[in-house]
Amino acid sequence: PDRDTVFVWNGTTSGVRVPNGDWIAADRRGLTICDATSAAFAMRLPWDKLDVVTWSWQKALGGEAAHGMLALSPRAVERLESYVPPWPIPKLFRLTSNGKLIEGIFRGETINTPSMLCVEDAIDSLKWAESAGGLDGLVGRAEGNLTAVAAWEERTPWLRFLAKDPATRSCTSPQLEIVDPWFLGLSEEMRFTTVRAMTARLEAEGAGYDLASHRASPPGIRIWTGATVERSDVEALFPWLDWAWEQQREAAKAA
Repeated sequence: PDRDTVFVWNGTTSGVRVPNGDWIAADRRGLTICDATSAAFAMRLPWDKLDVVTWSWQKALGGEAAHGMLALSPRAVERLESYVPPWPIPKLFRLTSNGKLIEGIFRGETINTPSMLCVEDAIDSLKWAESAGGLDGLVGRAEGNLTAVAAWEERTPWLRFLAKDPATRSCTSPQLEIVDPWFLGLSEEMRFTTVRAMTARLEAEGAGYDLASHRASPPGIRIWTGATVERSDVEALFPWLDWAWEQQREAAKAA
């Protein structure tokens, strides 16, 4: 297409991902601008079809928040050097000077003083990633975790994947909606209240944290299954989820 395309590769709010890059034309004129925050280092990205890619140290590598990375294709650099914005750009966000790319920030120069502790943590994360088999190993770990969740979902009657198409299910942030008839008979407010109470039980037991679905999604469960999480730990969570669900349902019915 002639127009630029801005999109996220993986959506943690709904637990979905872009399955592949086949839809991106090789002869496109527009740029593809991709937020790969929770996809990089856990999913295969078609780098030859992405012109601007952003990601963070925080997500798949389990690093510090507030540190973002930016990769530009030659086509993106050409656009930067030829485009003149009709309004002033704050200096902090300028990537060009006198019509040329400011290459220093892509070669280790800093625009401000970063935390060296955070940098060392990121380096340590990359060393661990290499020891885990590199990109192939990281993708395999995340996909293995999703496979474990899928096996549990298939044998668990009270919930289902929010993403119905298996190809679009996120391997880092799968989300499951509760489909139990009793639960669906509650008001929306009570459904969210029930999920919060259920996940609070898990937190009180130290079995899992921040497992409630995103507030903008249907009430349910969201599990982080990125490469830094062991499959055995994901599988150990399932009995706890079943227990918390039964406990909460029985308590609500008895109230």
